[in-house]
Amino acid sequence: MPPDVLTFGCRLNIAESEAVRRAAAQAGCDDTVMVNTCAVTAEAVRQARQSIRRIRRERPDARIVVTGCAAQTEPDAFAAMPEVARVIGNEEKFDTQVWASDARVAVGDIMAAKAMRPQAIDRIERHTRAFVQVQNGCDHRCTFCIIPFGRGNSRSLPVADVLAQVRRLVENGYREVVLTGVDITSYGADLPRAPRLGVLVKAVLEEFPDLARLRLSSIDSVEADRDLLDALAGEPRLMPHLHLSLQHGDDLILKRMKRRHTRADAIRFCNEVRRLRPDVALSADIIAGFPTESEEMFARSLDLVEACGLAQLHVFPFSPRPGTPAARMPQLDRALVKERAARLREKGAAALARHLDTQVGTRRRVLAERGGVGHTEQFTAVRLAARIVPGTLLDLTMMGHDGRQLLAA
Repeated sequence: MPPDVLTFGCRLNIAESEAVRRAAAQAGCDDTVMVNTCAVTAEAVRQARQSIRRIRRERPDARIVVTGCAAQTEPDAFAAMPEVARVIGNEEKFDTQVWASDARVAVGDIMAAKAMRPQAIDRIERHTRAFVQVQNGCDHRCTFCIIPFGRGNSRSLPVADVLAQVRRLVENGYREVVLTGVDITSYGADLPRAPRLGVLVKAVLEEFPDLARLRLSSIDSVEADRDLLDALAGEPRLMPHLHLSLQHGDDLILKRMKRRHTRADAIRFCNEVRRLRPDVALSADIIAGFPTESEEMFARSLDLVEACGLAQLHVFPFSPRPGTPAARMPQLDRALVKERAARLREKGAAALARHLDTQVGTRRRVLAERGGVGHTEQFTAVRLAARIVPGTLLDLTMMGHDGRQLLAA
């Protein structure tokens, strides 16, 4: 049986899993299950460990290899699991020679990684949209975040290599490409002449006039450059949806998080984007229960939803990650953290319902995906009324919604 990959976490992991699958296959790793882990929260790590135990019960003869961010940050913990045959680090996981070796733990110093390797991927297994990794790592040190220790410092893929990757996917029939990375708005700072993300976006759109849709993964609003905003304003093929790394609505908590924007910066950016692209939909990551967060501070996150005009939220209950400064700060009671996260999710559900209300009766172009669903240009989920071949783009009238997704005619 060829190697299989179970992927946790972000779109970046989805893109990398294809390269990992190929490296393992080239090394002849048959009957191997690779668990590509996420380390962003303790819950993500717990779910990976739980899945490893489940895989062993369901496939007792399979070799289980753990890789990804949690493998990079906690190699010994995974190596100690009796179900795990090998642990491979985030840089090593692309190396066929590493997969062909017998080393039980192959995890190097991620901070020594200085450049990205281009990955010749022509398909994304089980996905209608294609994910292209353009950047990896992060030079910032937010006090809550373990990811730089799993991904290393920021490094970018040269524009020519990105274009080559997009070309393979477009030629293979993909209608939508998503540019992804750990901190994609820092793109290019390490490259000659330091091209910004906006330059890359414009290059992709110019090089591939037949590419129907280009989308961005999560961005940091404070790093958004003028070329990027120009493309958003003037190029309809750049999709009108931005997912923002806002994290909180209170300035003191943002400072304690070591974020680089203020509440006013976030609101100003959202207003500017909406002025440039009136049909844009905005979503955001927000953390509930950060250390020292008072009820008044938390309320500033709640009312940020309306202040920024957010359509959807991705809520994270604060999770102390060992080795990060926030883990050493005065912690809130876990029950209070969960309660605030639930309230924030309720706020997000109400915001989504309001957004869905505005879409009823409109005609939207939808990319059909597997499972009878699709997404509009604004990345609003749509339940399709009929079976449609995945990858098909079609114009549909939105007849209603169920509070979570639109219902198409």
